[in-house]
Amino acid sequence: MANLEIFVSFLLIFSFFPRVLPGQNPSRRFSKHGPRFLGKFSFPTKNNGIIGAPQYRYETRYFDQVLDHFSFSELPNFRQRYLINTDHWTGPDRLGPIFLYCGNEGDIEWFAANTGLVWELAPRFGAMVLFPEHRYYGASMPYGNREDAYKNASTLSLLTTEQAIADFAVLITELKRNLSAQACPVVLFGGSYGGMLAAWMRLKYPHIAIGALASSAPVLQFEDIVPPETFYDIVSNDFRRESVSCFNTIKTSWDVIELEGQRNNGLSHLTETFRLCQKLDSAYDLSDWLSSAYSYLAMADYPYPADFLMPMPGNPIKEVCKKIDNCSDKTDILECIFEGVSVYYNYTGSVKCFNLDDDPHGVDGWNWQACTEMIMPVSSSVNASMFPASDYDYRSDEKFCLENYHVKPRPTWITTEFGGHGFKKALKDFGSNIIFSNGLLDPWSGGSVLEDVSDTIVALVTEKGAHHLDLRPATADDPDWLVEQREAEVDLIQDWLDEYYEKNKAVYSM
Repeated sequence: MANLEIFVSFLLIFSFFPRVLPGQNPSRRFSKHGPRFLGKFSFPTKNNGIIGAPQYRYETRYFDQVLDHFSFSELPNFRQRYLINTDHWTGPDRLGPIFLYCGNEGDIEWFAANTGLVWELAPRFGAMVLFPEHRYYGASMPYGNREDAYKNASTLSLLTTEQAIADFAVLITELKRNLSAQACPVVLFGGSYGGMLAAWMRLKYPHIAIGALASSAPVLQFEDIVPPETFYDIVSNDFRRESVSCFNTIKTSWDVIELEGQRNNGLSHLTETFRLCQKLDSAYDLSDWLSSAYSYLAMADYPYPADFLMPMPGNPIKEVCKKIDNCSDKTDILECIFEGVSVYYNYTGSVKCFNLDDDPHGVDGWNWQACTEMIMPVSSSVNASMFPASDYDYRSDEKFCLENYHVKPRPTWITTEFGGHGFKKALKDFGSNIIFSNGLLDPWSGGSVLEDVSDTIVALVTEKGAHHLDLRPATADDPDWLVEQREAEVDLIQDWLDEYYEKNKAVYSM
């Protein structure tokens, strides 16, 4: 029997932990894995997430990378994988630029395949394309393999944003030296967590890169800088803008699921209704599965068909709400919810049953990051959200992290390291040449920079854009506003390069 276990290489992005109100039924809480950029059943593809999209050419190389950049401990180096293409690079004599994508928490080939903008700009600018992989992900495993790298808190201790950014800085410095390209300017790109890394790297290493395009980068989603309910409120608004009745049906469904789970044979009924491969242990597991799908649908609410997370039609939230609304008068609410969520989990119709198991063999790297420095509070409001109401509870995070890793989270470390409450002032006073691009359909946009900070720290915001849509390959179906957003990004990058060349023309012969 087919099931979603065929979708391997779980890319677990932005994990969070239980949010439970005092006295609240545990079945009403959010999953410890919470909202992520990629669904737990997402699978890596090399077709750019778009049928008929071009294949990108690159050479796979490895760099002997230092494991701890900030001490002199005698630790083994590790092989950092990176992808490189020089087909269009004009070379060091002409100061050809280097476009570096800051690898996210997953297989770098997947991100390379889904970041068409970088590849499409390379011929225009005569640029080298470079995709370095993030340590502890993909093939870039310290200690030789995943099992040893993920063994315990001691071996995982060097999985941090600071070390990852330093990896990128060391790699590009050594690569430029080997190619006699020390004077070639570097432009950073990144989406989601990679976008955060791109912005932070530009701030931490301004001598390494002349600018950064940080797409869908929630750099302000820490401490209480933005309201914790922002994420789920935006997801909810995405559904409400399509259909108020759809919003209300989903909002009502949580109580129906919880009550059904408490009845005799209720879990069996839920298992059958939602075509699950194994009998539910609790109604909470089903609610978690559904809430995850709604979050992913909001993130990938693209205007054209894509399989970035899962195979989905264009404007998938509209399609979900059509399913829910069209069956609401003749079918029970659970069947309506199943019809709707199948747009996400089974749009192709090829899945016969659904497996809710998540990482059955152990925890993933992002859980470690979310247990140490990437503490991003998320909650759900009573009225504005279609999800069960819940508060952010740091104690739940701490308990999970102590039980699983024997570490306590450091919720203020990222803001100490990269800036927080005074982030915009710091950007204005000390930063330059960063583009924060966001689409307001993306629930992570609420934690990003949505207004210009200065003439060179620019926010490009689109009303109908979803999760780092601007970085995806261009298609014939791209709406005008998306084309204009990308053109604005290209113009700014051109300005950065022109300024660099103007300052350096007296030193380097063009």
